[in-house]
Amino acid sequence: MKKIRILIVDDISDTRESIQRLLEFEPDIEVIGEAGSGSEALLLAEDLSPDIVLMDINMPEMDGIRTTELLALRAPNTSVVIMSVQGESAYLRRAMMAGAREYIVKPFTGDELASAIAKVYELERRKRGVLVEQPHPNAGAPHVRKGQILSFFSTKGGVGKTTLATNLAVELAHSGKWRVLLMDLNLQFGDVGVFLNLVPKRNLADLTQTGNLQFSEIQSFLLTHSSGVQVLAAPTRPEYAELVTVEHIEQILKEVKPHFDFIILDNVSRFEDISLLSLDLAEQIFLVVAMEVPALKNTKLSLETMSDLHYLDKVKVILNRSSREMGLDLSDIEKSLNFKVSFEILSDGKTLVNAVNKGIPFVEHNAQSKAAEGIRRIAATFLTEKSEAATITAISTEHVQNRSKPLHGIRRVFGF
Repeated sequence: MKKIRILIVDDISDTRESIQRLLEFEPDIEVIGEAGSGSEALLLAEDLSPDIVLMDINMPEMDGIRTTELLALRAPNTSVVIMSVQGESAYLRRAMMAGAREYIVKPFTGDELASAIAKVYELERRKRGVLVEQPHPNAGAPHVRKGQILSFFSTKGGVGKTTLATNLAVELAHSGKWRVLLMDLNLQFGDVGVFLNLVPKRNLADLTQTGNLQFSEIQSFLLTHSSGVQVLAAPTRPEYAELVTVEHIEQILKEVKPHFDFIILDNVSRFEDISLLSLDLAEQIFLVVAMEVPALKNTKLSLETMSDLHYLDKVKVILNRSSREMGLDLSDIEKSLNFKVSFEILSDGKTLVNAVNKGIPFVEHNAQSKAAEGIRRIAATFLTEKSEAATITAISTEHVQNRSKPLHGIRRVFGF
């Protein structure tokens, strides 16, 4: 007889072990894995295709409700049973709206848990018309992803580069279908965690000191935003930046690329080893400019440098905080840069500042704003590409590794 395959999700390891012990006595139930966070649960569910996920509701960063919503999109053949100490109807209603099939209140007995599992499995089996045993087509076969690297760059601070990078990441993740990683490569003064109201307990500097840059280790250093975006935060102090080298970043990108659909890199506002690697590996470079003469002057110089590096074919200029009140219009900007502006984000003034101060992306806090509409236009270009194409044109990390002289063109231009 085919066993019911279970994935246990709870942020407390003792609780996971207790649940596993309860299920050891059930001959028709098999625990195939366990996860300590919502993001880990999503990855394992996609790879293992369990019949049922036992999901704790109260978890840090991304709770069980949001994880259940994402599972419904990423692992539609998996059912969710919510486990919670709260028995109020409001929690039950939220769980069912998210897509859960059953709700069981802690503490519970082994019989109560087994009964809930059997009930959900049988109902789903009948609903799908599965009357005979069939193997899981995805069991044991990892979901193949080709992470598209999007690199955000500006030549001047304060033009909104980090704001746009974080909001695009959140907008892409909101679809629920795509795994999005946001890396903060402003190693001395990175603000991605602040913009998303995340506390970076573990960061890039901590990761590089482990001596293990395999994905299994990297995953434990990722923070998870409520939207589903995963974040690899910058070091917490400027002096720790020197612990992160260009070789570290290259190895990390190689490891994470197969596991994410989009990898968004927020760079420091200058040309240096790590930012140049980011630009080199990117499928698209977003060059952010504001309606200020110093920003325009520096952006024009940046475009000339990118031309020398043969990057212009993948550069998209974003005009941020666009407003007629600045005394310039889109045609003035394009004429000044001698380059087409691909996207224009209209200024929304104080409403967006309020969102930043609250640590809430404006695509969530002010979803109807003109700026949010601009971000949706950018995201739509990628979601359309993902839907229509089976594969994405990408720079292979193997190709980068096999080059006889890594970053040769970059070093030639900058002389190092």
